[in-house]
Amino acid sequence: MSTKEFKNEKIEHYKKQFENAKVAVVADYRGLTVEEITELRRGLQAQEADLTVTKNTLCKVAAKGTNFECISELMQGPTAVAFGFGDEVASAKVLAKFIKENKKGEILGAVLEGKVLNADEAKKLASMPSREELIAKMLGSINSPASGLVYSVNGVMSALVRAIDAVAKQKQA
Repeated sequence: MSTKEFKNEKIEHYKKQFENAKVAVVADYRGLTVEEITELRRGLQAQEADLTVTKNTLCKVAAKGTNFECISELMQGPTAVAFGFGDEVASAKVLAKFIKENKKGEILGAVLEGKVLNADEAKKLASMPSREELIAKMLGSINSPASGLVYSVNGVMSALVRAIDAVAKQKQA
């Protein structure tokens, strides 16, 4: 395979990633071993995400004409891109946790809905609750008043039953 064919193949791969992704988190992977990168990839794949160690120039070419065109601002030095295909927060969360635990690498930024997030904003994205957590909180908020009403009605009914039982025992005696 010639170099040109290889580059075109890589550009097509990146293009597919950009077309299907909801978020792209860019990180500096310096200091990570192959085993650590593999471990990170597995963690991301469990969250419907993928990690690609990129060649910056090819990635910039592939991003043209997509919502991720502005990613070129973040592509400096050795970079890896975590593409999130499911939950927008999950890939950033997995990447941030991995970097914190291993004390290697660094989040450079992210692209979400066509907007560039700097490193601090990308870290804030990683600290947000996931979609599932937000849904659970919302359902808990909706369920809470109904549960309170059920317990209140049940309490009144229990008190009434105890009062009737006490009156019945008193009349029997």
